[in-house]
Amino acid sequence: MFDQSPEGTEPHAALMDDTYRYQRLFYDVTRKYYLFGRDHLIAAMAPPAGAHVLEVACGTGRNLQLVARRYPQCQVYGLDISAQMLISARAKLGESAKLCEADACDFDPALLFDQPQFDRIFISYGISMIPDWQGALRMAYSQLAPGGELHVVDFADQSGWPAWFARLLRRWLQKFHVTPRMELAAELHQIAADTGAEAQHQLLYRGYAQYGVLRRPEA
Repeated sequence: MFDQSPEGTEPHAALMDDTYRYQRLFYDVTRKYYLFGRDHLIAAMAPPAGAHVLEVACGTGRNLQLVARRYPQCQVYGLDISAQMLISARAKLGESAKLCEADACDFDPALLFDQPQFDRIFISYGISMIPDWQGALRMAYSQLAPGGELHVVDFADQSGWPAWFARLLRRWLQKFHVTPRMELAAELHQIAADTGAEAQHQLLYRGYAQYGVLRRPEA
C-alpha cells in the first residue's frame, strides 16, 4: 500500500482528527443506520473492467472495501484529510487499495498515487464536512479522465419527512460538524455549464439523501 502525507496540519485536518480519533473505532457500525445511499452510489457508478476508482474523503475505507469486492478488476484509491480515519482504512483495506492523506480541495494524484487521472471518482457523505465543498467538487472533476464520472451522495433537505425529524437530524449532524449542502444540484449544473460536462441530480428516500453525477466529455 502506497502512503504519502502532506507536510503540516491544517486546522480542518486537526478538527477531523479530534472528531474521529475514537469515533473511527465504531464509525461503520453506527453510520450504517443513517448514511443512506452509499450502496446505491457504488452500484450506479459501474466502472468498466480495469478502471481506476478514487474515493475522496474515504474515511474508514468502508466504501472502498465494497468497491474492491464488487469490482475486483478495478484499481481503487482513497484520500482523506484525517490521519486518524486512515488508520482504520489501512487496517481494513491492507494492500487492496492505495491510500493517502490529502486535502480534497488541493491534491495532485500523479504525485500521491502515480496515477494522473481516474475513470470514476466518488464522494460519499463528504461534501457536508468539507468547508470549501464547491472547491472539492471542482478539484475532483478536474482529475477525471475523458469520459470519466464523478458521483456524489450526501444529506438532502428531508423534504418528504416530518419537520420535527429534519430539525432533530440537523441538530445531531451539527455535533459532528456536518452541514447538508442544499445547493449541490445548482453547483453540479454550474460546473457542467463551465466545463461542458453532463450533470444529473436526484433526491433519494423522500429527500433524505441526494445523489449527483458529473460526466466528463470524451476526448
